[in-house]
Amino acid sequence: MNCLAVPTGSDRREDPTMRLATALMEQLKAEGVEILSCYPTTPFIDTAARIGIRPIVCRQERVGVGIADGYSRLTLGNPPGVFAMQYGPGAENAFSGISSAYADSVPILLLPLGYPADRSGVTPYFRSAETFEHVTKAFYRLQSADLLRDTMRRVLGRLRNGQPGPVMLEVPHDLPLVTVPEAEAAPQSVRRTVPGPDPAAIEEAARLLRAAERPVILAGQGVLYGQASAELLSLAEHLAIPVVTTLAGKSSFPERHPLALGTAASSSTATAVHFLDHADVVLALGTSLKKHLMTRTLSGSPTLIQVTVNPGDLYADYEIACPVLGDVRQAIVALQQALDGDSASEARTDAVTSGIAEVRSAWMREWEPVLTSDSTPISPYRFIREVDDFCAGVPRSVLTHDSGSTRDMMVPFVHTREPGGYLGWGKSHALGSGLGLIMGAKLARPDAVCVNVMGDAAFGMVGLDFETAVRNEIPIITVVLNNFIMAGEEEVMRVSHKRYGARTTGGDYADMARAMGGVGIRVDRPSDIRGALQEAHTATLDGRAVLLEVITSPEDPPFSHRALFE
Repeated sequence: MNCLAVPTGSDRREDPTMRLATALMEQLKAEGVEILSCYPTTPFIDTAARIGIRPIVCRQERVGVGIADGYSRLTLGNPPGVFAMQYGPGAENAFSGISSAYADSVPILLLPLGYPADRSGVTPYFRSAETFEHVTKAFYRLQSADLLRDTMRRVLGRLRNGQPGPVMLEVPHDLPLVTVPEAEAAPQSVRRTVPGPDPAAIEEAARLLRAAERPVILAGQGVLYGQASAELLSLAEHLAIPVVTTLAGKSSFPERHPLALGTAASSSTATAVHFLDHADVVLALGTSLKKHLMTRTLSGSPTLIQVTVNPGDLYADYEIACPVLGDVRQAIVALQQALDGDSASEARTDAVTSGIAEVRSAWMREWEPVLTSDSTPISPYRFIREVDDFCAGVPRSVLTHDSGSTRDMMVPFVHTREPGGYLGWGKSHALGSGLGLIMGAKLARPDAVCVNVMGDAAFGMVGLDFETAVRNEIPIITVVLNNFIMAGEEEVMRVSHKRYGARTTGGDYADMARAMGGVGIRVDRPSDIRGALQEAHTATLDGRAVLLEVITSPEDPPFSHRALFE
């Protein structure tokens, strides 16, 4: 069956009446929506298929939300990822995926069915509004069919404007098949608008940067959503300012550039730590600067310039010398114009880049033995080096980690080339989140090699959704680092493991992938990694989903500058 087939006119005549579900889906189609991530039962699935929106049916709801999430991260919400689900258990199962999107400010549209109005708020029926109001940017309930157009305008307005985040529209399950006027399906003019920065604040920021001796730029996710990576690169080169990214902002700056410091997160590059710790001025672009397990606490009391679209970010955890409220791209352009006559000298540029190279070289000498290790079982860092080199050798790629150890091992040692080339996440994510994200990424960037790396414990959470990629012909590469144990829990599970083997896990995951109809490859020697990656890539070019199982060392791995928020 061709999953990409567009319905013909005769298919559309199966539903000659303009029902509410059709009107709603037509509005989403007018917004550019081509994919509906979903899980039954909801009438939106067949309705979407009738009008040419492709449904991607997942195995469990939180993975389905993850598909919409990964899609939106690469489309930047234009069009948004959309997930539709059943009322009650469907909405309940989606909760962790929704809270993840909320924590990382991802603009997705959620379409749960709801109970009819006469059951709303009646125990024991699930109450979506009370449950989701704390993990969505906005929650709407469609009160009646004749309010669809007005409600959709509000929904799309919130989804497009302000700080990104998930927006939920609950549709009582007795409304989708109600007849509505065809005018309800007409496209609406809902545009995105962004505020410009205060010119006085830009002048003050320029003054602080002129006076700085050791400035650093901290680039967050707002640079990605603001489509400001080119402007960031231009500003950094103009002033010879080193650039470090947050976890969510990883890929906003090319990480092989001489001014790149890498990422500062729960684990960090030595360059990021060194230059942030010694900075006298930090220009924070598109980041909340809020302290969190996944962010690195700033030390040394630098002078802070913060550019953000969200007033709630200002002064949250630090004193801000110069707050700039507005669009990050406009702010960078205005800053460069204000500093047009202050370009860095060749001598300064050479001094800055040489200082970065010196710190990086010392750090890499420390890590090179594990990154190139020939030991067996395979060092996970050897695999990370290999996959980083592999991705550098293909025209386009998207790479992402999973929760826990894979994140903290990968983030410092993977180098991104273009915006969206790495999905950095983790502020509120369950194990296994990377699988849904990478499927969504592949749907958004079909020309890219899309790879997610997860541990065996993470695969245990969501592994059956690999079949979702197989069934829907989404040719991803899922890597499972299998060490047969929960290595990261060694310190907190010593007694339980000694007495009962509580940390032990097991499975032949490549064999499971083959059983689900995908390609399964198992690697247990370092020398075979590169060939296995190439074999996996070749299979994806044939439209196959691939699971690459890598047998790794059971020891709890070391981490680069791991520093959890205290």
